[in-house]
Amino acid sequence: MKRALRFLISLAAFVCAPALAHEMRPAYLELRQTGAQTYDVLWKVPGRGEDLRLGLYVQFPADAKNVTEPRGAMVNNALTERWSVQRAGGLTGGTIHIDGLNATMTDVLVRLERLDGTTQVTRLTPSAPSFVVEAAPRAMQVARTYLVLGVEHILGGIDHLLFVLALLILVKGRGRLIATVTAFTLAHSLTLAGATLGYVHVPGPPVEAAIALSIVFVAAEIIRSRQGMAGLTERFPWIVAFIFGLLHGFGFASALNEVGLPQSAIPVALLFFNVGVEIGQLLFIAAVFSVVALARRVARRIGMSQPAWAWRVPPYAIGAVSAFWIIQRIAAF
Repeated sequence: MKRALRFLISLAAFVCAPALAHEMRPAYLELRQTGAQTYDVLWKVPGRGEDLRLGLYVQFPADAKNVTEPRGAMVNNALTERWSVQRAGGLTGGTIHIDGLNATMTDVLVRLERLDGTTQVTRLTPSAPSFVVEAAPRAMQVARTYLVLGVEHILGGIDHLLFVLALLILVKGRGRLIATVTAFTLAHSLTLAGATLGYVHVPGPPVEAAIALSIVFVAAEIIRSRQGMAGLTERFPWIVAFIFGLLHGFGFASALNEVGLPQSAIPVALLFFNVGVEIGQLLFIAAVFSVVALARRVARRIGMSQPAWAWRVPPYAIGAVSAFWIIQRIAAF
Protein backbone atom coordinates (compact mmCIF):
# COMPACT_ATOMS: atom_id res chain seq x y z
CA MET A 1 0.00 0.00 0.00
CA LYS A 2 2.80 2.38 0.78
CA ARG A 3 4.25 1.80 -2.67
CA ALA A 4 0.87 2.46 -4.25
CA LEU A 5 0.60 5.74 -2.41
CA ARG A 6 4.07 6.70 -3.58
CA PHE A 7 2.88 6.06 -7.10
CA LEU A 8 -0.10 8.41 -6.71
CA ILE A 9 1.92 11.20 -5.05
CA SER A 10 4.70 11.03 -7.58
CA LEU A 11 2.30 10.87 -10.52
CA ALA A 12 0.60 14.02 -9.26
CA ALA A 13 3.98 15.72 -8.92
CA PHE A 14 4.92 14.64 -12.44
CA VAL A 15 1.76 16.14 -13.91
CA CYS A 16 1.68 19.32 -11.86
CA ALA A 17 5.31 20.23 -11.29
CA PRO A 18 6.10 21.87 -14.65
CA ALA A 19 3.06 24.10 -14.36
CA LEU A 20 3.81 25.05 -10.78
CA ALA A 21 7.44 25.72 -11.57
CA HIS A 22 6.75 28.11 -14.46
CA GLU A 23 3.21 29.52 -14.39
CA MET A 24 3.15 30.81 -10.80
CA ARG A 25 5.95 33.39 -11.02
CA PRO A 26 5.14 36.37 -8.81
CA ALA A 27 5.34 39.99 -9.85
CA TYR A 28 7.61 42.25 -7.82
CA LEU A 29 7.08 45.83 -6.64
CA GLU A 30 9.92 47.73 -4.97
CA LEU A 31 9.49 51.20 -3.50
CA ARG A 32 12.65 52.97 -2.37
CA GLN A 33 12.13 56.23 -0.48
CA THR A 34 14.50 58.94 -1.73
CA GLY A 35 13.08 61.92 0.12
CA ALA A 36 10.38 62.93 2.56
CA GLN A 37 7.80 62.80 -0.25
CA THR A 38 9.46 60.92 -3.12
CA TYR A 39 9.97 57.26 -4.01
CA ASP A 40 11.73 55.35 -6.78
CA VAL A 41 9.54 52.57 -8.16
CA LEU A 42 10.70 49.25 -9.63
CA TRP A 43 7.90 47.13 -11.12
CA LYS A 44 8.51 43.66 -12.59
CA VAL A 45 5.64 41.86 -14.29
CA PRO A 46 5.87 38.25 -15.57
CA GLY A 47 5.71 37.91 -19.35
CA ARG A 48 3.49 35.62 -21.37
CA GLY A 49 5.89 35.05 -24.25
CA GLU A 50 6.27 36.98 -27.52
CA ASP A 51 6.77 40.31 -25.71
CA LEU A 52 3.40 40.04 -23.96
CA ARG A 53 2.92 40.76 -20.25
CA LEU A 54 0.34 40.09 -17.58
CA GLY A 55 -2.20 42.91 -17.26
CA LEU A 56 -1.06 44.10 -13.83
CA TYR A 57 -0.77 47.81 -13.04
CA VAL A 58 0.24 49.71 -9.88
CA GLN A 59 -2.28 52.21 -8.56
CA PHE A 60 -0.96 54.69 -5.99
CA PRO A 61 -3.17 56.90 -3.77
CA ALA A 62 -5.14 59.44 -5.80
CA ASP A 63 -3.09 62.37 -4.48
CA ALA A 64 0.22 60.81 -5.56
CA LYS A 65 1.73 61.86 -8.88
CA ASN A 66 4.49 60.67 -11.15
CA VAL A 67 7.70 62.68 -11.03
CA THR A 68 9.07 60.78 -14.02
CA GLU A 69 7.23 58.72 -16.62
CA PRO A 70 7.56 54.90 -16.47
CA ARG A 71 10.29 53.51 -18.71
CA GLY A 72 10.56 49.80 -19.22
CA ALA A 73 11.78 46.88 -21.31
CA MET A 74 11.10 43.16 -21.69
CA VAL A 75 14.02 41.10 -20.34
CA ASN A 76 13.97 37.33 -19.73
CA ASN A 77 10.22 37.12 -20.34
CA ALA A 78 9.41 39.82 -17.81
CA LEU A 79 8.61 43.52 -18.12
CA THR A 80 10.71 45.77 -15.89
CA GLU A 81 9.58 49.37 -15.41
CA ARG A 82 11.12 52.21 -13.40
CA TRP A 83 9.78 55.62 -12.45
CA SER A 84 9.45 58.00 -9.49
CA VAL A 85 6.37 59.15 -7.57
CA GLN A 86 5.66 61.93 -5.11
CA ARG A 87 3.02 62.37 -2.43
CA ALA A 88 2.68 65.12 0.13
CA GLY A 89 3.64 63.68 3.51
CA GLY A 90 4.92 60.47 1.95
CA LEU A 91 3.09 57.20 1.25
CA THR A 92 2.60 56.24 4.92
CA GLY A 93 -1.08 55.58 5.52
CA GLY A 94 -1.86 55.39 1.81
CA THR A 95 -3.28 52.37 0.01
CA ILE A 96 -1.50 50.86 -2.99
CA HIS A 97 -3.57 48.61 -5.23
CA ILE A 98 -2.54 46.22 -8.02
CA ASP A 99 -5.14 46.56 -10.75
CA GLY A 100 -5.87 43.30 -12.57
CA LEU A 101 -4.41 41.03 -9.89
CA ASN A 102 -7.81 39.57 -8.97
CA ALA A 103 -8.10 38.15 -12.50
CA THR A 104 -4.82 36.19 -12.33
CA MET A 105 -3.33 33.22 -10.50
CA THR A 106 -0.12 34.98 -9.49
CA ASP A 107 1.04 36.92 -6.43
CA VAL A 108 2.91 40.18 -6.02
CA LEU A 109 5.88 40.51 -3.68
CA VAL A 110 6.15 44.05 -2.33
CA ARG A 111 9.17 45.61 -0.66
CA LEU A 112 9.20 49.20 0.58
CA GLU A 113 12.45 50.69 1.90
CA ARG A 114 12.21 53.84 4.00
CA LEU A 115 14.81 56.57 4.45
CA ASP A 116 15.77 55.21 7.86
CA GLY A 117 16.63 51.80 6.39
CA THR A 118 13.55 49.99 7.71
CA THR A 119 11.45 48.03 5.26
CA GLN A 120 7.92 46.80 4.82
CA VAL A 121 7.51 43.48 3.04
CA THR A 122 4.20 41.98 2.08
CA ARG A 123 2.63 39.60 -0.42
CA LEU A 124 -0.46 40.52 -2.39
CA THR A 125 -2.78 37.86 -3.79
CA PRO A 126 -5.80 37.84 -6.14
CA SER A 127 -8.07 37.85 -3.08
CA ALA A 128 -6.10 40.66 -1.37
CA PRO A 129 -4.68 42.93 -4.11
CA SER A 130 -4.10 46.03 -1.92
CA PHE A 131 -2.00 47.01 1.08
CA VAL A 132 -1.60 50.02 3.34
CA VAL A 133 1.84 51.59 3.66
CA GLU A 134 2.77 51.40 7.33
CA ALA A 135 5.09 53.37 9.53
CA ALA A 136 8.34 51.69 10.61
CA PRO A 137 7.38 48.13 11.59
CA ARG A 138 7.82 46.61 15.01
CA ALA A 139 9.70 43.36 15.52
CA MET A 140 6.47 41.33 15.83
CA GLN A 141 5.26 42.55 12.45
CA VAL A 142 8.58 41.62 10.85
CA ALA A 143 8.47 38.17 12.47
CA ARG A 144 4.94 37.49 11.25
CA THR A 145 5.64 38.66 7.70
CA TYR A 146 8.81 36.60 7.25
CA LEU A 147 7.33 33.56 8.94
CA VAL A 148 4.51 33.52 6.39
CA LEU A 149 6.97 34.12 3.53
CA GLY A 150 9.02 31.12 4.65
CA VAL A 151 6.00 28.81 4.81
CA GLU A 152 4.73 29.98 1.43
CA HIS A 153 8.13 29.61 -0.19
CA ILE A 154 8.71 25.99 0.82
CA LEU A 155 5.14 24.91 0.06
CA GLY A 156 5.40 26.56 -3.35
CA GLY A 157 8.87 25.13 -4.04
CA ILE A 158 7.96 21.85 -5.70
CA ASP A 159 11.62 20.97 -6.31
CA HIS A 160 12.46 21.16 -2.59
CA LEU A 161 9.37 19.13 -1.72
CA LEU A 162 10.22 16.45 -4.28
CA PHE A 163 13.64 16.07 -2.66
CA VAL A 164 12.03 15.65 0.76
CA LEU A 165 9.51 13.19 -0.71
CA ALA A 166 12.32 11.11 -2.21
CA LEU A 167 14.03 10.96 1.19
CA LEU A 168 10.77 9.86 2.82
CA ILE A 169 10.48 7.01 0.30
CA LEU A 170 14.07 5.87 0.65
CA VAL A 171 14.92 6.24 4.34
CA LYS A 172 13.62 3.46 6.55
CA GLY A 173 13.09 3.71 10.30
CA ARG A 174 11.82 6.62 12.36
CA GLY A 175 15.19 7.34 13.99
CA ARG A 176 17.07 7.44 10.67
CA LEU A 177 14.37 9.62 9.15
CA ILE A 178 14.56 12.12 12.02
CA ALA A 179 18.36 12.25 11.73
CA THR A 180 18.10 12.77 7.97
CA VAL A 181 15.56 15.57 8.18
CA THR A 182 17.57 17.23 10.97
CA ALA A 183 20.75 17.13 8.85
CA PHE A 184 18.89 18.63 5.87
CA THR A 185 17.47 21.39 8.10
CA LEU A 186 20.83 22.23 9.66
CA ALA A 187 22.59 22.37 6.30
CA HIS A 188 20.13 24.63 4.49
CA SER A 189 19.92 26.87 7.55
CA LEU A 190 23.69 27.44 7.36
CA THR A 191 23.79 28.36 3.67
CA LEU A 192 20.57 30.36 3.88
CA ALA A 193 22.11 32.56 6.57
CA GLY A 194 25.52 32.75 4.90
CA ALA A 195 24.20 33.70 1.47
CA THR A 196 21.56 36.12 2.74
CA LEU A 197 24.04 37.97 4.96
CA GLY A 198 26.55 38.20 2.12
CA TYR A 199 29.24 35.89 3.48
CA VAL A 200 28.88 33.44 0.57
CA HIS A 201 28.21 34.32 -3.06
CA VAL A 202 27.06 31.59 -5.45
CA PRO A 203 25.45 32.21 -8.88
CA GLY A 204 21.76 31.39 -8.84
CA PRO A 205 21.28 29.45 -12.15
CA PRO A 206 23.97 26.80 -11.44
CA VAL A 207 22.54 26.32 -7.94
CA GLU A 208 19.05 25.75 -9.33
CA ALA A 209 20.39 23.19 -11.81
CA ALA A 210 22.36 21.45 -9.04
CA ILE A 211 19.21 21.28 -6.88
CA ALA A 212 17.41 19.46 -9.70
CA LEU A 213 20.42 17.15 -10.07
CA SER A 214 20.24 16.31 -6.36
CA ILE A 215 16.67 15.11 -6.82
CA VAL A 216 17.68 12.91 -9.78
CA PHE A 217 20.46 11.42 -7.64
CA VAL A 218 18.11 10.45 -4.81
CA ALA A 219 15.55 9.07 -7.30
CA ALA A 220 18.29 6.86 -8.76
CA GLU A 221 19.21 5.77 -5.24
CA ILE A 222 15.60 4.60 -4.71
CA ILE A 223 15.86 2.41 -7.81
CA ARG A 224 19.20 0.96 -6.68
CA SER A 225 17.72 0.20 -3.27
CA ARG A 226 14.71 -1.62 -4.71
CA GLN A 227 17.06 -3.70 -6.86
CA GLY A 228 18.94 -4.85 -3.78
CA MET A 229 21.94 -2.52 -4.10
CA ALA A 230 22.19 -0.26 -1.07
CA GLY A 231 23.45 3.12 -2.25
CA LEU A 232 25.15 5.93 -0.37
CA THR A 233 21.86 7.59 0.57
CA GLU A 234 20.41 4.42 2.08
CA ARG A 235 23.58 3.71 4.08
CA PHE A 236 24.35 7.27 5.18
CA PRO A 237 21.17 9.29 4.56
CA TRP A 238 22.09 12.08 6.97
CA ILE A 239 25.38 12.75 5.13
CA VAL A 240 23.68 12.98 1.74
CA ALA A 241 20.87 15.11 3.20
CA PHE A 242 23.42 17.49 4.74
CA ILE A 243 25.45 17.88 1.54
CA PHE A 244 22.43 18.49 -0.66
CA GLY A 245 20.82 20.60 2.07
CA LEU A 246 23.64 23.10 1.56
CA LEU A 247 22.56 23.46 -2.07
CA HIS A 248 18.89 23.84 -1.20
CA GLY A 249 19.81 26.54 1.32
CA PHE A 250 21.24 28.64 -1.51
CA GLY A 251 17.93 28.19 -3.31
CA PHE A 252 16.04 29.47 -0.27
CA ALA A 253 18.43 32.40 -0.04
CA SER A 254 17.78 33.46 -3.63
CA ALA A 255 14.07 33.75 -2.86
CA LEU A 256 14.74 35.71 0.31
CA ASN A 257 17.14 38.04 -1.53
CA GLU A 258 14.34 38.99 -3.92
CA VAL A 259 12.38 40.34 -0.97
CA GLY A 260 15.33 41.63 1.06
CA LEU A 261 15.81 41.97 4.79
CA PRO A 262 14.77 44.93 6.93
CA GLN A 263 18.00 46.60 8.04
CA SER A 264 16.61 47.31 11.50
CA ALA A 265 15.58 43.70 12.15
CA ILE A 266 17.82 41.40 10.10
CA PRO A 267 18.20 38.68 12.78
CA VAL A 268 14.43 38.55 13.41
CA ALA A 269 13.56 38.40 9.71
CA LEU A 270 16.18 35.74 8.92
CA LEU A 271 15.25 33.61 11.93
CA PHE A 272 11.53 33.62 11.24
CA PHE A 273 11.92 33.06 7.50
CA ASN A 274 13.92 29.94 8.33
CA VAL A 275 11.36 28.90 10.95
CA GLY A 276 8.66 29.35 8.32
CA VAL A 277 10.56 27.10 5.91
CA GLU A 278 10.80 24.42 8.60
CA ILE A 279 7.11 24.70 9.47
CA GLY A 280 6.21 24.31 5.82
CA GLN A 281 8.49 21.32 5.49
CA LEU A 282 6.97 19.65 8.57
CA LEU A 283 3.46 20.36 7.27
CA PHE A 284 4.37 18.60 4.04
CA ILE A 285 5.81 15.58 5.87
CA ALA A 286 2.75 15.41 8.13
CA ALA A 287 0.47 15.56 5.08
CA VAL A 288 2.34 12.69 3.42
CA PHE A 289 2.10 10.51 6.53
CA SER A 290 -1.58 11.36 6.95
CA VAL A 291 -2.34 10.36 3.37
CA VAL A 292 -0.38 7.13 3.84
CA ALA A 293 -2.35 6.26 6.97
CA LEU A 294 -5.67 7.04 5.28
CA ALA A 295 -4.75 5.05 2.17
CA ARG A 296 -3.78 2.03 4.27
CA ARG A 297 -7.11 2.11 6.06
CA VAL A 298 -9.03 2.31 2.80
CA ALA A 299 -6.93 -0.45 1.25
CA ARG A 300 -7.65 -2.80 4.13
CA ARG A 301 -11.38 -2.23 3.77
CA ILE A 302 -11.56 -2.83 0.02
CA GLY A 303 -8.72 -5.36 -0.27
CA MET A 304 -6.74 -3.27 -2.71
CA SER A 305 -3.63 -4.78 -4.23
CA GLN A 306 -1.01 -3.36 -6.56
CA PRO A 307 0.98 -4.75 -9.49
CA ALA A 308 4.57 -5.81 -8.91
CA TRP A 309 5.92 -3.03 -11.13
CA ALA A 310 4.20 -0.21 -9.20
CA TRP A 311 7.29 0.58 -7.08
CA ARG A 312 9.12 1.75 -10.21
CA VAL A 313 6.74 4.59 -10.92
CA PRO A 314 7.62 6.98 -8.03
CA PRO A 315 11.40 7.18 -8.60
CA TYR A 316 11.04 7.35 -12.37
CA ALA A 317 8.37 10.05 -12.12
CA ILE A 318 10.45 12.11 -9.68
CA GLY A 319 13.59 11.59 -11.76
CA ALA A 320 11.87 12.51 -15.04
CA VAL A 321 10.54 15.80 -13.69
CA SER A 322 13.91 16.66 -12.18
CA ALA A 323 15.81 15.75 -15.36
CA PHE A 324 13.52 18.11 -17.26
CA TRP A 325 14.37 20.86 -14.78
CA ILE A 326 18.10 20.22 -15.22
CA ILE A 327 17.88 20.68 -18.99
CA GLN A 328 15.64 23.70 -18.68
CA ARG A 329 17.80 25.42 -16.04
CA ILE A 330 21.08 24.75 -17.86
CA ALA A 331 19.55 26.15 -21.04
CA ALA A 332 18.77 29.34 -19.12
CA PHE A 333 22.42 29.96 -18.14
